[in-house]
Amino acid sequence: MPVMLSQDRVPDAAERDAIAAILAEIACAAGVILRRYETGPCPHRFKEDGSPTTDADLAAEASILAALRARWPEIPVVAEETAGTCGGASLFFLVDPLDGTRDFLRGTGEYSVNIALIASGRPVAAALAAPALGRVWRAGVGAFEAPIADGRPGPAVAIAVRPTPREGMTALVSRLHGNPADEACLARLPIGQRRPVSSALKFGLIAAGDADLYLRSGPTMEWDTAAGDHILTQAGGCLVDFAGRPFLYGRRAQGYRNGPFAALGDPAYAHRVALPSA
Repeated sequence: MPVMLSQDRVPDAAERDAIAAILAEIACAAGVILRRYETGPCPHRFKEDGSPTTDADLAAEASILAALRARWPEIPVVAEETAGTCGGASLFFLVDPLDGTRDFLRGTGEYSVNIALIASGRPVAAALAAPALGRVWRAGVGAFEAPIADGRPGPAVAIAVRPTPREGMTALVSRLHGNPADEACLARLPIGQRRPVSSALKFGLIAAGDADLYLRSGPTMEWDTAAGDHILTQAGGCLVDFAGRPFLYGRRAQGYRNGPFAALGDPAYAHRVALPSA
């Protein structure tokens, strides 16, 4: 259904679901572009912070921005590659066109497209696509997963986090960003196994009940987490900061940087997470 957005009001439940479905389509379309680059030459360079960016990032972001502006031209977009600011807007989009660029260049397939609509500091609709894995997650009110077929989302099914297994949590750990602070946090929790996974895929896997925990003490950006945060929360999990609070988004004064966080399938363990302060 067509959805009108304005700064005057927060979308209702039905509108959030419709927006999430549209965002899933946009994310999958960007994924088609990424797949083309994945199987061919992909020039890349390094940004000032040392992270890589590629022609694939830029092409996917251009596709997403064009699609968002065609539908909702009055809603600001804060995107990784072209930056931008929400300028104090209560309603805006956060976009990461290619989360996991290093893994994209290595050909692991563990990368994602992240799009979230933020209202008054919290996500209200989101999509997270994993083009190489053929999976896309979305959430408005409730969380869903669909296969990707011919560059579009297929039939969606509702998803939910799982109870913590008797044999312990499956912790999703970064291939590239682990550190001693993460290890100290993991030591306080009943970890049964560790599974290396890259990018925001971790949020989708926890939301779908495939894993239980993702800790990150190192730096991330708001566009890295917003979509996964909403999908996980709507599936019954949580993402919390060092004080056990949900994240707020649109922190322009902080350069849209996140502090440490824990993404949990079982919110009952949030109080046992000992993250360093931001």
